[in-house]
Amino acid sequence: MTEKREAKPAPIEKQLWKAADKLRKNIDAAEYKHIVLGLIFLKYISDAFEALQKTAPDHIDYALYRSAIIREFEIILEQTGKLLRKCSPPFFAHKKQLDQLYFKNTFRAAVKHGLISLEETERWLRYRDNRNITSHDYGVGFANHTLRLVPQFIKDAKNVVALVKRENGTER
Repeated sequence: MTEKREAKPAPIEKQLWKAADKLRKNIDAAEYKHIVLGLIFLKYISDAFEALQKTAPDHIDYALYRSAIIREFEIILEQTGKLLRKCSPPFFAHKKQLDQLYFKNTFRAAVKHGLISLEETERWLRYRDNRNITSHDYGVGFANHTLRLVPQFIKDAKNVVALVKRENGTER
């Protein structure tokens, strides 16, 4: 009598590598880091925000999670601008024009060319303004204001990741 063996799932490292290869399909390896870093930080901010919701405000962990969220917010914000530039080359005559865009103009160009909605762009510009304020004052009031933005920020960041996948033919 022969036993049927169930196929073992591939180790997580192989699964991640395979997913990363599929995602990188149409993206230059040097540019790929922006997507991978964005995904990693998006996971971090989501996890930290979930943990923060379960932590009492007077507990020391609350301050740690809040600080982590603020840092991830800043990093994701910058990475998102870079990701949008990766989707925009067809709309510019030269790559140099695209590279010279300031952060806010990157988002304005994205809405102009139908990559994201006007409402999303307005939120991204507010996120940027908020980041500019918090980068000079990490007070509790500004941190708490940023925390109120985080749920929508996470949704908007996931939308940009989906856009990048779609524009690079790696949507699944």
